[in-house]
Amino acid sequence: MSFELPELQYSYEALEPHIDSKTMEIHHSKHHQTYVTKLNAGLENHPDLLAKNIYSLLSDFNNLPEEVENVVRNHGGGHYNHSVFWELMTPTFIEPSENLKLVLSANFGSFENFIAKFKESATNLFGSGWTWLIKSKEGHYEIKNYPNQENPLMHGDHPVMGIDVWEHAYYLKNQNRRNEYIESWFNVIDWIEVEKRI
Repeated sequence: MSFELPELQYSYEALEPHIDSKTMEIHHSKHHQTYVTKLNAGLENHPDLLAKNIYSLLSDFNNLPEEVENVVRNHGGGHYNHSVFWELMTPTFIEPSENLKLVLSANFGSFENFIAKFKESATNLFGSGWTWLIKSKEGHYEIKNYPNQENPLMHGDHPVMGIDVWEHAYYLKNQNRRNEYIESWFNVIDWIEVEKRI
């Protein structure tokens, strides 16, 4: 068994004008494919690990053999993060439900406050990485930044909603204007998918 690049449920141009088609094509077919290819190559001597699904592999990160930790952190993390990222976007925007707003308001004061804090955290993340809404081991919802391709599963937390803030996610269209990309991304969030992950 080996890991595979997931198919998108929409075309590369479907998220225009918010996320441009060329970025989507390169991001999915080149960047994500590279994570998958290198993860499979790095685990070729560990068929037991290749037999796991990516969620289980990362959830058991602290028990992995030391020689595969970097491969799983970088390429396994990249594979999982992007797989979720594609699912969190939709060309058919639907407003978040009142139930979802209530859950997030209970943790962040208001839904609007959650949005503002998430955008601020993503904008201010230094270097490359991801901003995630997570449910912690203790059951609290928090916004956390992770460097490179690390993610909540590696730390025992549950990932709910994450945005890729590596430059490859936005530089073709937005250049250095990360905040502009983040604003655009909020126009394509699949809030139904986010609520499923709550």
